[in-house]
Amino acid sequence: MNISATITKDIPFYDLDPMQVVWHGNYIKYMEDARCALLEKLSYTYDDMKTENIAYPVAKLEIKYIKPCRFAQKINIKAILNEYDPCLIISYEIYDANTNEKMLKAKTMQICIDIKTYTTIYTPPKKLLEGVKNYV
Repeated sequence: MNISATITKDIPFYDLDPMQVVWHGNYIKYMEDARCALLEKLSYTYDDMKTENIAYPVAKLEIKYIKPCRFAQKINIKAILNEYDPCLIISYEIYDANTNEKMLKAKTMQICIDIKTYTTIYTPPKKLLEGVKNYV
């Protein structure tokens, strides 16, 4: 399976820490933006989840910081769907948009839950399966 979405971002000043590099927690925000683009590509957005009374909270997060991003740097953030059944496993790569130098790699594992009961759902929603089917 090779379903992915890439977004481009210019690093804003307010994302920097006192060392003048992107604060480590902001990379998660960038990954979330790329994940939203990936879900939109699959025609399965957070609004769709809400309508179906489900959520996909992050259960596991792994990050390898390779090189810091800096103010005004243009980066590409890529989200790649690795698995969707029984959970979402998404890999992320952040590259300098001009040099293609890798800045970060990461992975999340998200489980499907019923937002009314907070119980785990072990089968992917039908609409997500339809979105994946369009690319497989």
